[in-house]
Amino acid sequence: MALTKDDVARLAALARIDLTDTELEHLAPQIDLILESVASVTEAAGDDVPATSHPIPLSNVFRADEARPSFPAEAMLAGAPAVEDDKFRVPRILDEE
Repeated sequence: MALTKDDVARLAALARIDLTDTELEHLAPQIDLILESVASVTEAAGDDVPATSHPIPLSNVFRADEARPSFPAEAMLAGAPAVEDDKFRVPRILDEE
């Protein structure tokens, strides 16, 4: 089914694009060729090819948010120069007199 000049004029009106008669005559075969090309792409995939939204399968790359065993606090604080209430003690840098 070839697009006619009237079809293109209707599409242009829907898109609120003003086209001259010369432009309509020039665009009709070009748009028709584009539609035929797009239609030929659907012929490339047979019934054995499932429809996909992405050419490469996507998977979640985030790991599960689970609590896992870690180093014991005593081992981490063993090399600290100062410890207070099971935390690193650092020199105060704000509000110094």
